[in-house]
Amino acid sequence: MRRDDKRSWEGWGHGLLGVVIFSGSLPATRAAVGGFTPLFLTSARAVIAAGLGAALLALLRQKRPGRRDLGALAVVALGVVIGFPLLTAVALQHITSARSIVFIGLLPLATALFGVLLRGGERPRPAFWLFSVAGSLLVAGFALAQGEGTDPVGDLLMAAAILLCGLGYAQGALLSRRLGGWQVISWALVLSAPAMIVLALATLPAAWSGIGASAWAGLAYVSVFSMLVGFVFWYRGLALGGIAGVGQLQLLQPFLGLALAGLLLHEPVEGAMLAVAAGVVLCVVGAKRFA
Repeated sequence: MRRDDKRSWEGWGHGLLGVVIFSGSLPATRAAVGGFTPLFLTSARAVIAAGLGAALLALLRQKRPGRRDLGALAVVALGVVIGFPLLTAVALQHITSARSIVFIGLLPLATALFGVLLRGGERPRPAFWLFSVAGSLLVAGFALAQGEGTDPVGDLLMAAAILLCGLGYAQGALLSRRLGGWQVISWALVLSAPAMIVLALATLPAAWSGIGASAWAGLAYVSVFSMLVGFVFWYRGLALGGIAGVGQLQLLQPFLGLALAGLLLHEPVEGAMLAVAAGVVLCVVGAKRFA
């Protein structure tokens, strides 16, 4: 196997692991907002993850990013540390997690577009965009058929969250080529930590006794896995396999989430979901071929 092919497949493997981890983010966020306010949840998850990231950076004696990297790290922090977590937490107070799948299905397109706009050296062929749009439409159509409850406020918040997340993914992927995947998210978390600590202290729950176990479990998951561990694999995958191509793996995220719900929560998994998932897999394969 050629070196470039090996890097590509390694990138797709890391990207898939990241997507599997991220697939539990929205259900975990939905559980967490049952006990915490969106502002506290956003800040607390960032503070916890920043502590873990800072420990890794210190333990492994990582070099501090240069001054030229600070602007890019601020964009990453705005997109994936603050913007997406906060906007989705607020949105999930207005719409169901099933409906939010509509917007997650558009995330690969947003990531690919920002990857091109940020000039990451990628120029996907026209066929790539056809497969990308087709996959997004499959996900959106399935979610619209399954989701219940509409609220324009929630929809607008999710749309804004997707744009910020796509920007953060693309910028982080470009930066990880120079700093490393886990280093990028760790430094972004450290950079945002002072503001997040102040916000967490200002939005502490009035009482802790009424917070259920599911809310604590949701906070733990989004803090450790969604906010840090997932990005270790995701940014490395995007850097090795290409932002536009590997980003299409996000089309699988809603279906992985449903599969996890069926496995862990014993929720029914319908045949329609499996059929659409198969179609999405074909779109991902096509997108990889023409990325």
